[in-house]
Amino acid sequence: MTASIESVWNPWHGCHRISSGCRYCPVFQKDYKYGRNPELVFRTKSFDLPMQMDRSHHYRLNPGDGLVHTCTTSDFFLPEADSWRDEAWSMMKFRPDLTFLINTKRPDRIADHLPEDWNDGSAYENIHINCCVESQYTADLRLRKFILPPILHKSITVDPMLGPVRISKYLQSGEIEAVSCSGETGPGARICDFSWVLRLMLECVDNNVPFRFEMTGSNFRKGNEIYSLSEEKQSTQAMKACVNYRVCG
Repeated sequence: MTASIESVWNPWHGCHRISSGCRYCPVFQKDYKYGRNPELVFRTKSFDLPMQMDRSHHYRLNPGDGLVHTCTTSDFFLPEADSWRDEAWSMMKFRPDLTFLINTKRPDRIADHLPEDWNDGSAYENIHINCCVESQYTADLRLRKFILPPILHKSITVDPMLGPVRISKYLQSGEIEAVSCSGETGPGARICDFSWVLRLMLECVDNNVPFRFEMTGSNFRKGNEIYSLSEEKQSTQAMKACVNYRVCG
């Protein structure tokens, strides 16, 4: 799921914290900064962005945009969005030239809120759904539900990584295309331990699933040392760890 250019489409805004990984949610922090209520869920002006055209009658989201990060300031499967979701599905189906990436912490709502014509998912092949977890508890709670619906492209993100997470039994299902992880970022960020990252990577290698270490987080422990890293350095340091795994062939 890589592309040279990436875009963002937020059809609705607002969310609710549901687990410890939401503690320092950047969407909440930004809304609080500007005096907004982050839990007020509303349909945005860019709701129909995939269908919008510019003055030259070209789509604002063009095929070269490749990966479209969808619903980054909310959760696509929030109950408040139930009346809007079918229209969002139809727009994504209408634009097979784009690849839509949907992150969710609510995989228990996926199966009952797929479009009626979903069937085996082949008509929506351009949709990738990524389940976000942060601990062993949330992994076991969410992933057992996530592997069930017939979605052609599924991935897992451990972000923020708050402890060791074992997911081999979910990778063995053959349903997961990729795994990534990141430490927590920002003031008060909890520690991410390199040993947790290594263990997760080895599980991916054992199951032949691609793995990517995205960011170290603000407080990164390696051995007996704890490193405080600015947000600008976290991706670079994660890359220098040389633990990414790419399936060949």
